Amino acid sequence: MAHAADCDCSRDRGSPHMPHTDRVKQILSWYPSDNPGTLTNLARLLNSGTLAGTGKLVILPVDQGFEHGPARSFGPNPAGYDPDYHINLAIESGCNAYAAPLGFLEAVAGRYAGEIPLILKVNNSDTLAKVANPMSAVTSSVKDAVRLGCTAVGYTIYPGSGARNEQYEDLRDIIAEAKSYGLPTVLWAYPRGNLSKEGETGIDVVAYAAQISAQLGAHVIKVKPPQDHIEQAEAKKAFEKAGIPTKTLADRVREVVRSAFNGKRIVIFSGGEAKGTDALLEEIKQINAGGGFGSIMGRNAFQRPHGESIKLLKDVMAIFAGKA
Repeated sequence: MAHAADCDCSRDRGSPHMPHTDRVKQILSWYPSDNPGTLTNLARLLNSGTLAGTGKLVILPVDQGFEHGPARSFGPNPAGYDPDYHINLAIESGCNAYAAPLGFLEAVAGRYAGEIPLILKVNNSDTLAKVANPMSAVTSSVKDAVRLGCTAVGYTIYPGSGARNEQYEDLRDIIAEAKSYGLPTVLWAYPRGNLSKEGETGIDVVAYAAQISAQLGAHVIKVKPPQDHIEQAEAKKAFEKAGIPTKTLADRVREVVRSAFNGKRIVIFSGGEAKGTDALLEEIKQINAGGGFGSIMGRNAFQRPHGESIKLLKDVMAIFAGKA
């Protein structure tokens, strides 16, 4: 495999020294209480990759080996068993950042130092235990993120879980420590627990998870694309009374983004379960039309053959850049 430095797409990648665009300046202005170090690293995320300066993000996350197991994650494309494969894919395709747990980042960070912003996923869970109140274990630290040269830390919460309060309290400490080192936090917000399966991605629940994430102090919020379903009876009344549209994905994305401080927090959407290319790109177009800030796409990218993965990620970036 060619090293990323040999890839002709490197000229598309943003420079850490590029002047801020008006859009990036606007986004940074939404975080006025953050210190210069945290704002600098947030700017690095926004000024890297093909989408540098646009205010949009496409991030490659590869925590699925831990979360779902190696065969389910990497069997469809065996190259993915190798940690080097994923960081090369993120660099070659022009992603803004690469996110992974401690082990995957330790395997590559030293050899790819400074080539792409890294996000250390500091908590993880597995599918071996079936529990009523899901909670991820804290598996690495903010100091690990600093040691590895990361640009941000990542953390998952499960709103709806009986263990949510402990997750929120752990997150409070992690965000405070990360800020002390000048690192922003990317928050995965996946409602689970005391919800129906359909309710986990209901528009009311996803919008609520985005609001909770913003209130907890997250800089970047990752949620799943919301479905046209309202889980809570009281929320249904509120949606109907306010006349909030939910029929199209663009409508629902707009409401989720609005729920994160009226769009003043960066909200990106997961790729979710593996799906066909046409369906995936149509979903991305709807997310973009609804004002979503980007996509964090794992399995839908790295489970494809290498060439298809590169093309898909570039097509996704073209949509967010307004070129497709």
